[in-house]
Amino acid sequence: MTGSRVVALGHYQPAQVLTNDDLAAMVDTSDEWIRSRVGIKTRHVGGPDEPVDELAAHAAAKALAAAGLQPSDIDLVLVATSTAIDRSPSMSARVAARLGMGSPAVLDINVVCSGFTHALATADHAIRAGAAVRALVIGADKMGDIADWTDRSTCVLLGDGAGAAVVTADPDASGAAGGPGIGPVLWGSVPEMGNAVRIEGTPPRFAQEGQSVYRWATTQLPPIARQVCEKAGVAPEDLAAVVLHQANLRIIEPVARKIGAVNAVIARDVVDSGNTSAASIPMALSKLVERGEVASGAPVLLFGFGGNLSYAGQVIRCP
Repeated sequence: MTGSRVVALGHYQPAQVLTNDDLAAMVDTSDEWIRSRVGIKTRHVGGPDEPVDELAAHAAAKALAAAGLQPSDIDLVLVATSTAIDRSPSMSARVAARLGMGSPAVLDINVVCSGFTHALATADHAIRAGAAVRALVIGADKMGDIADWTDRSTCVLLGDGAGAAVVTADPDASGAAGGPGIGPVLWGSVPEMGNAVRIEGTPPRFAQEGQSVYRWATTQLPPIARQVCEKAGVAPEDLAAVVLHQANLRIIEPVARKIGAVNAVIARDVVDSGNTSAASIPMALSKLVERGEVASGAPVLLFGFGGNLSYAGQVIRCP
């Protein structure tokens, strides 16, 4: 049985930047209030002429170019998103059409904030099973479309963007020294608490029970993340980077500390991008790689969590 590996990444954000001062002109808030509570300075927001599949396609095109591949080389497209308004065509089908792909399998995955790590695991499983050779895994969300811009507790969190990874078969199932290219996933959820994060109604709107999510994330998730490292055979102190879902800085920093990744670069893209749901992990990782902050082949923990109070994580080797 072959393994799989992330060989390239790409990310994309709309050009329009919404600052904390901009939000202060819209709702009762301030730059100091937002920074002190969630650590966010800015977020990118797309206009009505920038649909989710366009954001996803831009990120995917960059990842394909970095991998030196053509769209026709891809045989599986997975898009993790929770902001697809239409039932069909799916986001993955629309991305495939935008990029002029041949006849890939197309599949959308909606696990909200942990969607990308679920999708990455699904691509890894498909490749291991021989059902695909090269996959395009995308996290893309346009949270501005579902934000309640009158609710100061939630609208300050949200941003738009997309991140993409090219995943290919790795003939050496053991991967590079120290483990496989994509380690085993650990995933699950807390169904009885699923209402703590919601996207409901017509039109759909984002809402959450912030304190419940904060307590769950900071107390329950660190031991699960350490189990992810254990399944991968990597000690937390040997991680080169930790890329958590970019929910807010007051969650990211204590969770990263409790994992014990004392030598790792901690992704803090939330400061400049806000919470972009399924896009947050691939976008943050793509930026770390673009800036040269993580060496190729180094172990990186990816750990998504949030909507449905679901989680999924794996250790990968940095492309």
